[in-house]
Amino acid sequence: MKIDHQLTPKGLLPKIRRLFELSAAKILSLQKSWDPAKGTPVFTVKGKYTSRGWTEWTQGFQFGSALLQFDATGDQQFLEIGRTKTIEVMATHVSHIGVHDHGFNNVSTYGNLWRLMQEGRIPFDEREQDFYELALKVSGAVQAARWTSIADGGYIYSFNGPHSLFVDTLRSLRALALAHQLGHVLMGERDRKISLLERLVIHGTTTAQYNVYFGEGRDSYDVRGRTAHETIFNLNDGSYRCPNSQQGYSPFSTWTRGLAWAILGYAEQLEFLKSVKARDSVRKLFLKAARATADFYIANTCADGIPMWDTGAPNLHRLGDYQSRKADPLNKWEPVDSSAAGIAAQGLLRLGNYLAGEGDRKMAAAYRQAGLTVAATLFDEPYLSTDTRHQGLLLHSVYHRPNGWDYVAPGQKVPNGESSMWGDYHARELALLILREANGVAALTFFGRREPG
Repeated sequence: MKIDHQLTPKGLLPKIRRLFELSAAKILSLQKSWDPAKGTPVFTVKGKYTSRGWTEWTQGFQFGSALLQFDATGDQQFLEIGRTKTIEVMATHVSHIGVHDHGFNNVSTYGNLWRLMQEGRIPFDEREQDFYELALKVSGAVQAARWTSIADGGYIYSFNGPHSLFVDTLRSLRALALAHQLGHVLMGERDRKISLLERLVIHGTTTAQYNVYFGEGRDSYDVRGRTAHETIFNLNDGSYRCPNSQQGYSPFSTWTRGLAWAILGYAEQLEFLKSVKARDSVRKLFLKAARATADFYIANTCADGIPMWDTGAPNLHRLGDYQSRKADPLNKWEPVDSSAAGIAAQGLLRLGNYLAGEGDRKMAAAYRQAGLTVAATLFDEPYLSTDTRHQGLLLHSVYHRPNGWDYVAPGQKVPNGESSMWGDYHARELALLILREANGVAALTFFGRREPG
């Protein structure tokens, strides 16, 4: 990546204001046209949001986007959409025992509403606050109950089953963090109290051990910062078996959205762990994982900070020295993934901010400027969707390349020009994070304004 060291949050304000102006119409268009009977909107086809049954992991992004829009603009109609739809349709997600996505669905909705009330952005109402807190407590406990114990730890298992550890789940740890912060525990057999903070730490530790590579000779493909989308365990004895990938090209290449989830997941948890005065050894490991994955991203993306969908995609060699140039989302060989860029950019900014708080100003500045560089690219054409007929906000997002779920236009070989719920949500969240800093507003954290220890 060619990092722009001159960028500042205030310098990005014109792009951010334009983004939220465009975002408003996108949210209202989807709100008007979407039939809940169709399921959850996932990604666009020819500019219109469609559903794809696999698991219902994107509903929270739909209504959470409205809440981010309200946070950024103060427009009450978006608060009403987010609040009303959370109450109407999100309850089943709170008690959903079949997914590892509670942080995506419920922190994006109930969590944002709770945060806005804690910040005084919406009027305090004790019963409403209790409602949000109960939902968050239950969500965190249900997420933590999807537990597989192994010889040296354990993990929240993915929707593939108890043998499967996904790197994505790092960002769903927010559900456990909030529930713990609200004083909740998971009750097990014989009334055993199970600490949600402990499970958060163990899951993050296991992910660092098995899904993140540190260049320490683990196997023939051990490159520092590389990630495996999925890790497979033998449930008979809890032993590690192999890496795997559901949405990437192979177990031995790096699916860049999974990499982005790791950067943001660890960086965000470092903020939370500091606030609860977690052990230094835990914070040290999470920082090691955050820095390794961030460095790998910076080294393996295009010059403008946009990554290809997988670092080992089979036709990358046809693009030549693509890392020395700006990404070309319209190339005919392999798709880029703007959603991975939006997720990673927020992780880079958060990691930089964390390191600044730890006194490492040189590395803090490097990661922050890398994050701002990615944001500056995403908040403009050809990634920002300016066509009022297109319901998506962030163009050139990829969902599931191996399964062929992404729309490929006639005459083309690879998908481009489409959007996803998670890509749009994280573009808004990234913009809000930078907007608040530029305006001198309290930092955007999922756990509220609690001061770090």
